[in-house]
Amino acid sequence: MAVWYWRMLDDGWMIHPAGLEVWSICPPRVSLGGFFIAQTAHAGDTIIRGEVKTDLRIMSNFEAIETSRGGSIKAWVKGLRVEPKAREQLENVAGLPFIHSHLAVMPDVHFGRGATIGSVIPTKGAIIPAAVGVDIGCGMMAMRTSLTARQLPDNLKRVRSEIERKVPVGNGPRGNHRDTPSSVVTRLRNSRLAERLDLIHDKHPKVTPGKFGAQLGTLGGGNHFIELCLDEDDRVWIMLHSGSRGTGNRIGTYFISEARAALEKRVLGYHVPDRDLAFFVEGEPLFDDYIEAVDWAQDFARLNRESMMDRVLMACRETLPGFSIEKSAVNCHHNYVEKERHFNADVWVTRKGAVRAGKDELGIIPGSMGAKSFIVRGKGNAESFCSCSHGAGRKMSRTAAKAKYTVADHIEATKGVECRKDRGVVDETPMAYKDIDKVMAAQTDLVDVVHTLKQVICVKG
Repeated sequence: MAVWYWRMLDDGWMIHPAGLEVWSICPPRVSLGGFFIAQTAHAGDTIIRGEVKTDLRIMSNFEAIETSRGGSIKAWVKGLRVEPKAREQLENVAGLPFIHSHLAVMPDVHFGRGATIGSVIPTKGAIIPAAVGVDIGCGMMAMRTSLTARQLPDNLKRVRSEIERKVPVGNGPRGNHRDTPSSVVTRLRNSRLAERLDLIHDKHPKVTPGKFGAQLGTLGGGNHFIELCLDEDDRVWIMLHSGSRGTGNRIGTYFISEARAALEKRVLGYHVPDRDLAFFVEGEPLFDDYIEAVDWAQDFARLNRESMMDRVLMACRETLPGFSIEKSAVNCHHNYVEKERHFNADVWVTRKGAVRAGKDELGIIPGSMGAKSFIVRGKGNAESFCSCSHGAGRKMSRTAAKAKYTVADHIEATKGVECRKDRGVVDETPMAYKDIDKVMAAQTDLVDVVHTLKQVICVKG
């Protein structure tokens, strides 16, 4: 435990550790206990001003990543590795002239298509469609039930099978409803999403509606999942992860292509190092059309999760003892763009694998198939643009995971979880992801943990 001496200057704080004569000046916009001190001091250290002693409370736990291309990056990655390809992506984005203040990087950061997963990208007067990506509005939903662990059957296979019957899983035609449930049809009709999509299609015929009605209330594939979990009080939670499905993918793909075409025609006074960083400028017709389409996809994604939750609840009511659900549910995007106010400016915030964590806002940070997940409450950390991680984050690619791990490895890692244990999900095995405990430890200044969850059922596409 260290002791620090400090005194106030007109232009900021001046501090030094006991025993050293060298003073360092901390800029006035950084509060005492903020970023500067967090680099050299630890929680529990003592700060002395005259005769007054106070405990040091570290307010921000980020590291500054130096860039060779200009721009500023603040990363919550203490104890975690940032792969070189991801670092290069981050530097490319941070150096763009329309980035507002700095780029924020979450502890689940890893290389991604279009932009780095786990990055928060604030832009002023422009939006990068590839940073938002094609799984627009992807996110999480969770509800707590009155059920307890003691009320669950010893064998949960029947519950899992009924969930898979109620909610189509996987990509392609098999992942759609064969006969769309009447409740889903009613929800879609009341949402007016079909009429809104027709308006988008009229302006951009390549944005084809497809069978989006048959995909409302469906899971998809990849890392999307439905889980039953137990919290610290052995209460049962239902948690799920999905997005805007095929139509959202078509919207994202189309507008990414349009942004790349626009970039080729732009006369810029700076270099854009990656075609995936092609952008729309606010005021351009394509900018407004993109916002309209993204809003549609994000609304569809939220409604998709709500529709799935209804179907999962139906499956649970048919296979488990009677139960009630708490009135409040958490339903949050982690792959989206939204206009917000940060550092005295209205900006477009793209959260690419990040969750909004405003003051007292609830969010969900899931682990991998065999790990813990967390319901969190945001602290409203301004330096992170009020954000936190969206999960554990991959530490290896799907191809690498399949090459390294066997079905036997996966079975061992998911012991105690009723889930698929075959070659088709080895790329989602827990060992392919970062240690969720380390990820959580790196963002204690971003969120507080409200509930810790452990899966007992996991449904994958």
